[in-house]
Amino acid sequence: MSQSTAPVVERVDAQHRYEISVDGARAGLTEYRDHGGQRIFFHTEVDEAYAGQGLAGQLVQQALADTRAAGLRVVPVCTYVARYVKRHDEFADLADPVTDDILDWLERELG
Repeated sequence: MSQSTAPVVERVDAQHRYEISVDGARAGLTEYRDHGGQRIFFHTEVDEAYAGQGLAGQLVQQALADTRAAGLRVVPVCTYVARYVKRHDEFADLADPVTDDILDWLERELG
């Protein structure tokens, strides 16, 4: 029986997302757009084949840590990211509220 490697999270700037891979296969992603000094997270998903392994949490934790390291604020439009920030006090100081202006900008950005 082969051992799997630890999941790997990478930022893929060209596609505006972070991806989590398991044994070289993409297992999930969280998408964002940068606006001024904010990184707006709007969608997170994990493939059903990888459900229940805690990968979404690992993905979002590393994405938020990377966002902090980049000196950006977080706007959690994605409900998963919003719940994660609410449950993890270490990221509470990083989050900005979701506003109508942000939602309008995001809608225009995504087309």
